[in-house]
Formats: sequence, structure tokens, C-alpha cells
Amino acid sequence: MKPALFTYHRPGTLPDALALMAEHRGGARVLAGGQSLMPLMAMRMTRPEQLVDINRIDELKGIRDTGDTLTIGALTRYSEILRAPLIADSLPLLSEAIRHVAHHAIRNRGTIGGSLALADPSAETPATCLALCARIVARSSAGEREISVDAFFEGLMSTALAEDEILVAVRIPKRPAKVPHAFLEFARRKGDYAQAGIILAPSHGGVAENRAVVFGIGSTARRSAALEGAMTNGLSAEAKAALQQEVTAIIDDDEGAAYKLPIVMTLAERAMGRLKP
Repeated sequence: MKPALFTYHRPGTLPDALALMAEHRGGARVLAGGQSLMPLMAMRMTRPEQLVDINRIDELKGIRDTGDTLTIGALTRYSEILRAPLIADSLPLLSEAIRHVAHHAIRNRGTIGGSLALADPSAETPATCLALCARIVARSSAGEREISVDAFFEGLMSTALAEDEILVAVRIPKRPAKVPHAFLEFARRKGDYAQAGIILAPSHGGVAENRAVVFGIGSTARRSAALEGAMTNGLSAEAKAALQQEVTAIIDDDEGAAYKLPIVMTLAERAMGRLKP
């Protein structure tokens, strides 16, 4: 199939891009890496009237050390993140997650901002940013705001971004390599979308709470209270029962639950094992 008719814009500056978003409020989509948006347009699952290509806007690229956090520009490619010493030293969990993203060619074009804005429930980046207590930086012609990642993902491919906003960066508290974590997912083939995944990020100096995320099983990645408690108290029979209830509530059909629940429970046990010294 081919995309529905649209008007293509390629602004050279962020103010120009924001002006286009304001002018075509509700009818425009932002093109970043395009690795997910273009296939959706080709299948006519989304039909934007205006396409705003932001790839020429250099200020949206790069990784900066901002004290207790790293600020990653929305147009930073996955491959750049994987090569960055700052990420390896301060956010190794993000590096590990991105190694699971599709294939090499996709990682050369796909961007962290594009993935967050699309909010695919099976994608590694949104789930990992949820586990890492990230803050999303959005900008419109009216100004800039930060959105807690806990409030950013609203449902299936739905976010808290306003119609005239562009996601410009993500700010993530540093998480040193010595702090344990776990990232596990199950996919039918290497590079396929995850059928289910679990991320465990125990508390540390920058984030005072345990954060556990389950993804690939519902309309959006979700935190798991059962696993967050188990990270402190152990994966007891009670914790397993609570996790099972959480997963069953997320999956709204019996056939899906019968397939994915055993996967999640197995991943949970293996992930908890990764936290042991």
C-alpha cells in the first residue's frame, strides 16, 4: 500500500517546526527516524495531512551531561547512544535495552525521541525510560515543559504531548554501572517485537524507589507493584500471586493471558536472579 496524500515540510530550525505544528494543529505528524511512522503511513493506519520532517534540526541531537542527569536530544540515533561512553558509564541499562531494538540498520536511523513519541507498547525504549524515571521535554510555540514519564504514556500509541508540541529531549537520572539492574525480553526471533519483557531498576542515590516495568503485554508499558515489592522482600509465593493478578488484569483476553502469563512469570524469576550479587 501507499500512504494517503500529505504535504511534506522540512524546516531547518526548531522555531520553524513549532510554527508549522501550531499552524496545522491536529493535522500534523512529526517525522524523526521514520522507522515506525512510515510503515504505519504506508498501511494507512495513520493519515497525517501534514508531515513535519525535523531531521535537519541539529539542536535536537546529542547527549549532554547535565549534572545528576543525562539529557538526550530527541533526534539522537540508537547507534549513537550505543557508542556513547557517557551512556555506558552512567546509563548502562539503556545501552542494554537498545541492543535489543530491531536490527543494525534500524538502529542507525531510529531515534529515541521518535520511539517515545510513538509509544509502542512492545518497544524497548519507552519501557526503559519508564523504569529509569525519565522526564520528557516537550516544546511548543508557547514554551517548554517537562512531563514525568509516569504521566507521559496514556494508552495504545497515545501520549501526553499536545497537538502542537514536539518532543525535544529526554532527561534521565544517572544510574552508575555498579548499581544492579535487569532487562529481559522474549521475542520469537532476534530483532522482532517483544512478546513480553521485564525491566528491574532497584533504588539508588538518584532514584529513591524501586522501579519495575512489564511491557509487551498491554496497551502500554506499566510499572509492577508486585515486582517492585519483590525487589526488596524477595519473589515469594505471595509476590508471584500478586504479579499473576496484575498480568491477568492487563491482558484482556483469556487466550492472550494463557500464552503470555507463563512467559512473564519465567522472565520475572530470571530477572530477579540477575539482581543477586
